[in-house]
Amino acid sequence: MNPSLLTRRRLLLTSAGFAVTHAAQAASTRKAAIIGHTGAGDYGHGIERVFQNMSDVSVAAVADPHEGGRAKAQAASGAAKGYADYREMLAKEKPELVAIGPRWATEHHAMAMAALESDAHLYLEKPFTITLAEADDIVGLAKKNHLRVAVAHVTRMAPAVRRLEKALREGLIGDLLEIHTVGKMGDRAGGQDMMVLGLHVFDLARLFAGDVKWCQACIQHQGKPATLAAAKESPSDKVGPVVGDDIFAHFAMESGVNVTFRSRVGLEKAAGPFGMEIIGTKGIVRLNSGFAPGISLLKEPNRSATTRVENWQDWGGENEVTFEGLSGYDASHRRVVRDWLQAIAENREPLGSGERAMKAIEMAHGVFQAGIEGKRVEFPLVKRTHPLIAA
Repeated sequence: MNPSLLTRRRLLLTSAGFAVTHAAQAASTRKAAIIGHTGAGDYGHGIERVFQNMSDVSVAAVADPHEGGRAKAQAASGAAKGYADYREMLAKEKPELVAIGPRWATEHHAMAMAALESDAHLYLEKPFTITLAEADDIVGLAKKNHLRVAVAHVTRMAPAVRRLEKALREGLIGDLLEIHTVGKMGDRAGGQDMMVLGLHVFDLARLFAGDVKWCQACIQHQGKPATLAAAKESPSDKVGPVVGDDIFAHFAMESGVNVTFRSRVGLEKAAGPFGMEIIGTKGIVRLNSGFAPGISLLKEPNRSATTRVENWQDWGGENEVTFEGLSGYDASHRRVVRDWLQAIAENREPLGSGERAMKAIEMAHGVFQAGIEGKRVEFPLVKRTHPLIAA
């Protein structure tokens, strides 16, 4: 064959191969958009950056009614465009993926429903919603439209937590008996602490112990039993009505495990770090919650011994605070996002699904209902409107 013809043929084949590869890469790139609201929950813990440096996701636009906040989020996300109105953005850009950023949950339902109606998969900052009815709406529409919803309960996706969940199932501390959880407390102790940070430990309690059977609770407000009249909108994080500065709750799980939750003004130092103790027949695990949780193990505890020597050992190994070149909350978000994208591709529910986030809120609302009514509440909750708003 003529050498010049052979060279030309090779060039054509190479060009064709490049075109096919480029087309395949383009087809695999998902179009994303981000919704925030500066001054009304902003972008949570860095939601504007959840798609940064992802070769398989292209950020088309950011929506934020605040001009200055929109400009900052657009720069941080690398978005090509900015919109004041998220509905206009959804209509014009038609993204396949939408991240909803405000840490205030007041607009989550409206934003999520609009995004689902535009046929987009969702990633939301927590708390998922204000009410269970709103959560039901979102989960129901997502299922109807075959879309996937993930919520930023980032601790459940930490590598050490995933290893722990497997180890507990395999008998790390024998048979699981009890889980004692505490909030972060501080200035937000009580109802607000439960709705902001308690949701993380509730999500983990369900991961380790399964579904809730019933709940009972004692809620105090300034030393007296809490009432509906004392309920008010949470003062800093807008997560719906809250009540109480002293909460103790007990959940009976379907598995037979007992779970407690504690958040009380003045108890912060004595209770220790925000997280939980997991008690089994052959040991105790302490899990300090957060985007890089610390985990320690006490094997064969003996509280009846005359001299108690507790040899707690680090169990989780190194805190894997980096992922795909990211660190801190950016890395923890990326783990949830990667599982979310894989769930979309595999047509399954994400590990941090909207339904699981709804059930964490259900635990918190069960506490409010049981505490106010002064009686045991069965799960799933029949009342799907907010328990602190009179019917």
